[in-house]
Amino acid sequence: MHAFRFDAGILTCDGVVLSTIADRAGTPTYVYSAATLRERVRAFISGFGDYPHAVHYALKANSNLAVVRIVRAAGGLVDANSGGEVEVALRAGYAPADIVLTGVGKTPSEIKKAVTLGVKVINAESAGELERIADTAVSCQTTARVALRINPNIAADTHPHISTGLVTHKFGVPIAEARAIARRADGRPGLAFVGLHVHIGSQMVGLEPIREAAAAVVELARELRDDGVRVEHLDLGGGLGISYDDETVPLVQDYVATLVEAVRPSGLALIVEPGRAVAGPAGALLASVVDIKHRLDGTRFVVLDAGMSELMRPTLYGAYHRITPLTESNAERVSCDVVGPICESSDVFGIGRMLPLPAIGDVMAVLDVGAYGSTMSSNYNRHPLPAEVMVDDGKWHVVRRRQTIDDQLACEE
Repeated sequence: MHAFRFDAGILTCDGVVLSTIADRAGTPTYVYSAATLRERVRAFISGFGDYPHAVHYALKANSNLAVVRIVRAAGGLVDANSGGEVEVALRAGYAPADIVLTGVGKTPSEIKKAVTLGVKVINAESAGELERIADTAVSCQTTARVALRINPNIAADTHPHISTGLVTHKFGVPIAEARAIARRADGRPGLAFVGLHVHIGSQMVGLEPIREAAAAVVELARELRDDGVRVEHLDLGGGLGISYDDETVPLVQDYVATLVEAVRPSGLALIVEPGRAVAGPAGALLASVVDIKHRLDGTRFVVLDAGMSELMRPTLYGAYHRITPLTESNAERVSCDVVGPICESSDVFGIGRMLPLPAIGDVMAVLDVGAYGSTMSSNYNRHPLPAEVMVDDGKWHVVRRRQTIDDQLACEE
């Protein structure tokens, strides 16, 4: 399904006219489809059938409280990458046992919080981190459930900045060292060693790297079982991509089937951590045209009131997002470089986009920004964080008000 579609030439989100939202909420504003969020979570859950599993939505993709509460109501659990994300999960109504804590470089306070709360599992990134978790648990007179993140040295065939499974990356422990590390952790006071974790990258559009990574950790789990080390589950991370430009990507059911096929012979339960594949298609960014600059070669700069401070992906990754006016037009299409107002030449949303020439004040929609959009926004150039809106059952409401300069300065002397 796709929430954002034209109805009689007017762009809508689940039937709600987006120009109405722009008029009343202003721009820049993120708009989310509750129906899409629910559908994507349920697709992952149903894809497993009766195979033992847990779907933990990756909060790093979009941790707006309203989004997280919809994920929870749809049956999804959560994967957190920081103490802040753990707090968001708790405030959204999750119990500690619903939370997986992942992330490189966990601070002492984050470890202590996870240990004392009793989260479902802490995915440890190194032998040293296992030791720190154990020491914390012993000092708190409790036992922490841990899994070891494996770096299988497998290329994810994605952008280098979001590839995480090669030995040159900071994530996890080399698979050649994992067996010995897990054996030392097993039975150590303060630790309950329960699983293995692997996540090789994000926005993956092929299944072979995922299949290869799953096979590697299944074999490691077999070796550990032979050593007498208890392994309850395999956490195969997330990373399933979405279609940003009509490219072919695996269906959720095919992705899940690939994981189950690889793991079924082991009989181990599966954890997955989808983020982008849940939230990405559920969001659009509305931005107004504030200037049009004509160039000698006949092309134009179309300047929006949103830029890299609102949506970092094009600047950070060279990422492609579809850009469209809110009203279809038969006017001649011209070449436009769609840019933002930030004082950086890298503040670009799209080069050479063929669009009907907009007018000042027109509103454009940047699509498929539900993941790694608002969550990566910043106050660069003192831009306020944008408003966020949820569309649900034919109605819409603001789920984060637009930030003010007073909000920004409240923490400063």
